[in-house]
Formats: sequence, C-alpha cells, structure tokens
Amino acid sequence: QVQLVESGGGLVQPGGSLRLSCAASGSRLDYYAIAWFRQAPGKEREGVACIGKTDGTTNYADSVKGRFTISRDNAKNTAYLQMNSLKREDTAIYYCAAGPIAPKTILVHLYDYWGQGTQVTVST
Repeated sequence: QVQLVESGGGLVQPGGSLRLSCAASGSRLDYYAIAWFRQAPGKEREGVACIGKTDGTTNYADSVKGRFTISRDNAKNTAYLQMNSLKREDTAIYYCAAGPIAPKTILVHLYDYWGQGTQVTVST
C-alpha cells in the first residue's frame, strides 16, 4: 500500500508559478498511475492531470491545458505538477492520487490512494 504526501503549495500572484510534489512511500511509485485533483470551497473535487505508470502518457483537464504539466521521477518515487500562468480560479486544495490507469477523463473513483492535500492560493 502506497502513502502519498504533497508539498509545494502556497500563496502566489496571478500569472505566477508553483511546482507541487507528491512523494510516495511504502511502495514503488511505478506500480501506479498518478493523478492530481483539486477541490475549491463549495465545489466538487475535479481531476486536473494524470500520468501513466511508465510510458509517460498524460492527460489534462481543459481548464489547465497549456498551463500545467504533470511529470514523474520513478527513481525518486516522486510525481510533480508544474503550474504556470496561475489564475485566481486555480485556488484550491490540490491532492495527488494513485491508481491503476491514467484515463482521458480523470475521475475520483478510479484512484485508490490519496494524499492529505496542499493549499494553493492565487491572489494579489
């Protein structure tokens, strides 16, 4: 069973950048596809990006395409989410999750293991 810990969140101005990290322990990260989700106050949790176990296949929500990049370093047992050109509407708690697949539609129920989340706030 894998444990996931996110880091790298914080306060950033609109147009700025952040890189989130998702460190895995208890299991090899390359056993799992990895996804990033976010949840804003009063809204449902939504899938942002996902990446396959070893082939590098990625998928993104339309709202972040061209601005966010998901990656992974299996040797370091860590996945990343590089977020550029941040907007106020990107403000949310960001979670990483591990599961068997990295589909085009990133759905909560497809992922078995979750981190505790990291807060991202985009504001002046």
